[in-house]
Formats: sequence, structure tokens, C-alpha cells
Amino acid sequence: MNTPTLIQALLNPQIYPERIDTVELIETHISWVLLAGRHAYKIKKPVDFGFLDFSTLEKRHFYCLEEVRLNRRLAEVLYLDVIPITGSDRLPQFGGPGTVIEYAVKMQRFQPGRLLSECAEKGLLGTSEIDQIAGLMSRFHQTADVAAPSSPYGKAEDIKYWAEDNFNAVIPLLNNDKALQRVRRIAQWSRNEGLQKSAIMRKRKQQGFIREGHGDLHLANMTLIDGRVTVFDCLEFNPQLRWIDVINDLAFVIMDLACRNLAPYGYRLLNGYLQQTGDYAGLGLLRYYLVYRAMVRAKVALLRARQTSDSSESGYGEYAGYISLAEDYIRPLRPRLIITHGVSGSGKSFFAGALAESLGAIQLRSDVERKRLFGFKPLEDSRAKGIDIYTPEAGRKTFRRLAELAESILGAGFTVIVDATFIRAGQRSDFYRIAQACNVPFLILDFRASEPELQRRLAVRQRSGNDASEATENIMRQQLQAFEPLTDEEKKRALTVDTENEKALALLLAALVEKRDGQGNHEAEKTAR
Repeated sequence: MNTPTLIQALLNPQIYPERIDTVELIETHISWVLLAGRHAYKIKKPVDFGFLDFSTLEKRHFYCLEEVRLNRRLAEVLYLDVIPITGSDRLPQFGGPGTVIEYAVKMQRFQPGRLLSECAEKGLLGTSEIDQIAGLMSRFHQTADVAAPSSPYGKAEDIKYWAEDNFNAVIPLLNNDKALQRVRRIAQWSRNEGLQKSAIMRKRKQQGFIREGHGDLHLANMTLIDGRVTVFDCLEFNPQLRWIDVINDLAFVIMDLACRNLAPYGYRLLNGYLQQTGDYAGLGLLRYYLVYRAMVRAKVALLRARQTSDSSESGYGEYAGYISLAEDYIRPLRPRLIITHGVSGSGKSFFAGALAESLGAIQLRSDVERKRLFGFKPLEDSRAKGIDIYTPEAGRKTFRRLAELAESILGAGFTVIVDATFIRAGQRSDFYRIAQACNVPFLILDFRASEPELQRRLAVRQRSGNDASEATENIMRQQLQAFEPLTDEEKKRALTVDTENEKALALLLAALVEKRDGQGNHEAEKTAR
């Protein structure tokens, strides 16, 4: 596609209010972005894709204003103003007198190479950034404006319409029978899933989970500024694609991580988010939205390929990657119920978190859910408020809640690791019955460490103050006194883990693979040791 005269003229450094030497142009399927000195100027293309309409100057002006308003929620430092462009296509001016011929969003530039997509490509994306995203988005979603029940947003029919719209846009662009068959299989799954989950969609709206979110939450729309993740470029052009279920918003970045072969980070993000929000009910729609997000990116890849004459091959390769991912998401799941067994300090939470990332599972932490029952956030100190959340009754309430959540998560098709002490046989039996009722495999992870090591870990954790657990050495000793070892029958469904072994995590992962693949329990348990 030829570059319009106006954009060519804006490549002249002398037009800009600050002294600059060069102007760099970045083009997307909907925008031109001019990098000029310390600033960037984003101009919307006069396109109409149905889901997006920038076809008139009036509409482009409106959506420029919306872009600044909406993005200041998460990236106020980056979004400066909407600047009119006057003059003519050949001799334009920023903010000059006369008739306005175009509008630009003026932004503060950030350092190149700091996009999280670029960090991921270089192998520099780490757990710190993932944890920051979880914190940012949990806070953002919990404070974002809520769609009223009477609003037009978040209706089950509209959700399914936009999912179907992706397929309607993609299918006419394909001329290969095999490619068409693949997309039609995904489309059929999406239609069936949408019908089956309509009641959940309606309930989510009634409960206030339709909010004014970001709408385009992937790694290329996140950057590092002074070491902190900043989320920008939210979806401004269609409110129906922005006023969405919060789990739909989060699904985009989870899908993006998986597409970059970083699926464990996606589960780390998901678990961090769920532990901070408690929105486990959203898991019932997660796979549907993961497929939807993969198809959104597949559609964009094809549209971009059609617009550029030299990238159709790479554009189709990108498209094919998203289609493969969508196919992975529609495959039947094989969930398991896994519980931990061990006193505080035995390494349960560390190993459960690492396993959840590697296995693609949901980690249910008793420490987090116990606090939630009492109205505390995960890192809040209940003792500072003078409330004892470790009474026997509090323990019973916590395990009842864990049981409810575990059953819900299994019903959504996800493996769940219930991270709690489970020192009493009765507690373990209750969860074994849940596994039987849900017809899923059941496994106990028996974590062990020496008493001096338990003491050391608890002391370190108390000093750091960065963990949800408030267990003290005194609580740990009470647990040891009440500790009920695994029965002979339970040992048949258990793996024992010596958490003082440096290779314990690798050995445990290998043992879990053996169990999943149907290998002998004895060998698996021996390996985990």
C-alpha cells in the first residue's frame, strides 16, 4: 500500500515543534505512528472494517479523544494530548491556524526495546514482569467502571456475535481447503461452547463482571518504564469490545504468552490474578475467550497481510500460529484434583505454585482464601487488626470454601492443586470424594522437611513479609501435634517429596508425568524422593 501524501509530508523533521533530526514511521493495519524526538504522533487510518470505523474526520477526532481518555487510566504519563493538523496534505502543520485536515494523538515516547513483546523475543521476560501484570490488572479490573444490568454491554448474544464475526472475517480470506476445514472446526466448537455457556455469561453480567476494560491486552501493548510495567494502547474504537468480561480481558495476554511458548507464565499470571481477585468463577469462560482472542489475532494477521505487499507469507505464518493455538484450546481437557499434605514451612506453596505453572493448573491457596473469608487481601496482616483467623472454626470454614472452589474449578475443566496443610485424614477424605464425584484422578503430594528447616523457613518468611501465610513457629508446632500421617490406602495415591533435596522440583515433575501417563505409582514415588 502506498503511503499517503500527508504521511509522507509528516516525515519532514522541520514540521515538528521541537528540534529533531529524523522522523521514523511505524505502520499498523489501523494507524500510522510517527516517532519524532521525545514524542510520538499517532494518526488513525481512514478505514472501515465493520468492527472499527475511522472513515470520517469527525470519527477519527472522537476516537483520538477517547484514546487519550481511556489510556490515561493505566498510562497517564504517556498520553499527552490530541493535536489538530492543519494546512494541506503537502504542507501540514501541528496545531496551526486554518481548517483541520487530520488529528493526531501526541504521546511521550518510551525507550526502544522495552516492549514486553520484545523482551519475550530476547528471552528477557521474567517472573517480576508477570507478577506486575497480575497486580496491575487485578487492581484495574476491580476499580474499572461496571456495566449496569440494563446497559447494552456484555449480553450473551453480543459476546457470541463478536466471536462469530472473527470467523466471518477470516473464512472469506482463505482459499485452501485444509485451512478452511481447520477454521470451521474451531468455529463449530466456539458456537457450541457459546450456547452451553450462555447462562454463565448472563450471570457474569448480573454480578458486575462486565467492566470497561482494556480490550487489547497483549505484550506489544506493554512496556517497561523505569523497571515498571506500563500498559498502553487500549481499545478505544468500539465500546462493545472494551466493555467486556474481565476474564475476557485477561485471556488476551494469557493467549499471547502461550503463542510465544511461554504458557507457564500465562498460568503464573492467571493464578496471581485469581488469588488477588477471587474470580474463580471466570474460569468457566476462560477457554471460550482464549479461542476468541486467538481468532482476533488471526484475523488481524490476515488483514495486515492484505494491506502490505511484501509480508503476505509472514502474515499467513503468524495467522497459522494462532490457528494452531486455538486448536490446542478446543481439545478435551483431562483435569486432576491434587492436594498437598504437610505443615507450614514444608514447601507446599512454593512447589504448588511451580507445579501449577508447569502443569497448567490452578493453585488454590488456603492462606489466601482464609484471609478472603475475613475480608483481608493476601498480604494484609490480620494480626495487626487483632483478628485471629487460625481458630478451629476458621479452619473448618476455610476447608469448606476450598472444597466449593475446587469442585467449581474441576467443573470448568482445569486441574486444581489445593495448597493446604491437610493434616487431618477427614479433610483428605472429603477431597477424595470430590474427585470421585467429578470423575477425575486424585493425588496427594506429601511434603516433608526437617524441623530445623521448618523453623528457618518460617523465620525467613516472617521477616520478608511478602507472603500470604501468617503461620508462626507456634502454629507449626500445633500442626505437628495434630498431624495425622497418610494411611496405607492414601499412600497408594500419594507422592512423597523431600523439599530439602535441591532436585526435588524436577523429580516431582518427572513423577507427575509418569502418573499422568499411567506409569507405576511405586516408581513415581521413589523418583519424587
